[in-house]
Amino acid sequence: MTRTIAPPHPFDAAVELTPAGDGRFSGHTSPAYANMVGPFGGITAATLLRAVQQHQDRLGDPLSLTVNYAGPIAEGAFEISARPVRTNRSTQHWALELSQDGVVATTATAVFGTRRETWSSTEIARPDVPAVDDVEAGAFPEFIAWSRNYEMRFVEGGIPTTEAVEHPDTVSTLWVRDAPARPLDFAALTAMSDVFFPRIFLRRGQFMPAGTVSMTVYFHADAEVLAEQGEDVLLGTARAQQIRRGYFDQSAELWGRDGELLATTHQLVYFKD
Repeated sequence: MTRTIAPPHPFDAAVELTPAGDGRFSGHTSPAYANMVGPFGGITAATLLRAVQQHQDRLGDPLSLTVNYAGPIAEGAFEISARPVRTNRSTQHWALELSQDGVVATTATAVFGTRRETWSSTEIARPDVPAVDDVEAGAFPEFIAWSRNYEMRFVEGGIPTTEAVEHPDTVSTLWVRDAPARPLDFAALTAMSDVFFPRIFLRRGQFMPAGTVSMTVYFHADAEVLAEQGEDVLLGTARAQQIRRGYFDQSAELWGRDGELLATTHQLVYFKD
């Protein structure tokens, strides 16, 4: 009897890295996660996180990740260098670079560490929204390839139509998970932190040139909490605080269906009108 080996999930194929020695890893962009220009920023961030996770000197799990998109990433091969800058008793600081043909396209810093039991409190509240089964699945335009890897059900602030109608605010709230479904881990949570399209699209009611300059993800959940989420949907909500002179900020939260705050994220986004 011949056993058939199932192909890897598209996400795992996209973030796959091969050790190349001396803290370096080789990878390749995935057409399935292509964006309007270059790869989906979330998949780039997830791949950088994976480089640290695969490093032999890693301590603990991710606490934060900051990615600076310094230049375009072309379709094809790339190399990531991951270097532990300093290791303390409970935290470890990393410097990363993604380069193609010797040219740096993306830089990042990460903080990994170990957690301990302490007093805790969550001051923000999860949005009060309809159940996931009561919200219809939405779709991005066909040319945005990466969006087809996610099931997204917008409660408010969905992707603009071609009518170019301005929206009174920049808030989007949606149920989201990988498609096909996949157990949640830190890399997948990192990528989902970037599923929120640029806030100016919603505010102006139209697509325009825009791209993330810098993104930071703060991980509030540990590996045990993520494992408890399984393949279930997450609830995400995003907003901008100010849009001005070619840039805007963008903040978002990702919650488990059980009400657990899993991650918060903040971006600086460039736009041109």
